Amino acid sequence: MAVELTLVRMKLALLRHSREGKQGAMTSTGAALGVVLAGGTLWLSVSGDAGALAAAYAVWMLGWTLGPVVMGGGDESLRPEHFSLAGLKAHRLAGGLLAAAFVGTAPLVGLAALLGLAVSGGREGVAGLLTAVPAIVLQLALFVLLSKVAVGLLGLALRSRLGAIGAGLINGAVLAAGCQIWVFLAAFDQSGVPAAVWLLPSGWGLLAVRGDLAALAALAVLDLLLLAAWTVLLSRRSGAPRTSGRPRRSIAARGAGGAVAAKELRTWSRDLARNHQFVFALSFGVCFAAAPLIIGWDGMLPAAGPIFVVMAASMTSNLYGTDGTALWLTLLTPDGDDVRGRQHAWLAVIAPAALVITVVTTAIAGGRWPLVLALLPALLGGAAGLVPLLSVYGLIPGTDPARRGGNPLRVSDDSGGLTGLAYLMLALVAATGVPAGLVASSYGWAGVPTGTATGLLCYWALGRLAGHRLRARGPELLQTMRTGRRPGTASRLASLPRHRQAVAWTGFGLGAVPLFPQGVVAGILVANGFERHTWFLATYMPPGLRWPVVTGMILLGLTTYGMAFLQARRAGLAANHPRSLRARRPAPH
Repeated sequence: MAVELTLVRMKLALLRHSREGKQGAMTSTGAALGVVLAGGTLWLSVSGDAGALAAAYAVWMLGWTLGPVVMGGGDESLRPEHFSLAGLKAHRLAGGLLAAAFVGTAPLVGLAALLGLAVSGGREGVAGLLTAVPAIVLQLALFVLLSKVAVGLLGLALRSRLGAIGAGLINGAVLAAGCQIWVFLAAFDQSGVPAAVWLLPSGWGLLAVRGDLAALAALAVLDLLLLAAWTVLLSRRSGAPRTSGRPRRSIAARGAGGAVAAKELRTWSRDLARNHQFVFALSFGVCFAAAPLIIGWDGMLPAAGPIFVVMAASMTSNLYGTDGTALWLTLLTPDGDDVRGRQHAWLAVIAPAALVITVVTTAIAGGRWPLVLALLPALLGGAAGLVPLLSVYGLIPGTDPARRGGNPLRVSDDSGGLTGLAYLMLALVAATGVPAGLVASSYGWAGVPTGTATGLLCYWALGRLAGHRLRARGPELLQTMRTGRRPGTASRLASLPRHRQAVAWTGFGLGAVPLFPQGVVAGILVANGFERHTWFLATYMPPGLRWPVVTGMILLGLTTYGMAFLQARRAGLAANHPRSLRARRPAPH
């Protein structure tokens, strides 16, 4: 027990020191959202709809299993590599890390959701209520162990190109299914909750409190098997990844820009993280657009290519940050050849796949050719310009590729910063396609030259800005990469009072919910006559209130973002105030 208690205390110390600043605000935001979801699950248990509750626990299990995988590894504040020299046996280390994994916000939220087992057991009498206690413990252990095993398997898979491709396919499909959850809810409305949810391990706890003690025993056995699997994965995690012994042709290129492009193309083919990013974006675009086929609607299918481009840009939004300290080699490249070379390589990888997907899906669905052919060049040019631009302006310090450890997807310790940069890239790339989309919607084929022109303009102008930034601020970017802190701008939001920090990070984290799904998307559904549609509030309103609710949600989202940006601006002004500058000036020796 000494190992378990020591690791638990270490985890508690880490949590105490992460309550302030951006990490603390993001944790608070995630906890608030989790409490809302847990409250909804408890409401299902109180309502007595056992089938819906079993389906809800299946969703919780899916989130625990695949959420950390999609987000790049989940919580690894205590990494197995840190204890490799401690002389601990694999089963002792696995037990200690498992005990520490129960400490944190996510397990508490999961425990709150699983209290629905106690509510359901109470309906069955004293025996059901007593059975709910071990069922809750075993069910929570199942969720935690599934997340650990999934991350461990992904780490092993990403040691080979085939594994990276397979992981990208699965992760992209899962995220697309989560984003298109309304499709599955609509399908359930038509056919009801499938009986298979009772056969999943997430439903065994409910079966146990209803008198099936064999389900409780099966849950305990499954937890032991997952613990054994995780122990094996921990012992293999420190092993060296397999490398290919095939000789590679030497790079032949003309000029510095050509050499950069050739180097980037070689990186796209060799770096397993890049392989995963490409396949992830491809799988997400196709699955997201094809999901409505489940309910018989193929109208979104032609959007697969443009969605793939936007997601590929989001996945590579920290392009320069993934170089690690090798960025110093980039600073020796003259003029803007490095930026142009990376733009050429990015287009050479993404554009052919996007074109093939767009042509095939549009031909299958018989979609609007002028619109998709106008959007494609606009988005490709906009993405090729924005990827290097955001990467040099919003660079997130990344882990050197040789030091990524047992989780190749964890390319940076600042997962929150990477997530924010990725969301910003999604919005900006989508905005570059708006002019072409509007022209194509109104004037048909005239949108194609408009999209081509805007794409070329974004490619040239934004790439030029990125090259200028790289030349002017290159040493500062390298210092950021080496130290993990921005010179003169570190922790600006941390200078604000704690309640203002909470306003800022809550706005950045939750502003998209009322603005996009409950505002923009709900407006599209209302305009097309949808009623009582899944979770879109406006569709449940009386006809006279639908558009006011849509407008109110959009205004709420804009206001939330506005308040967050206002706090960020105040933080910047405070950081640049002369008094603040004097406070940061180092004392004389």
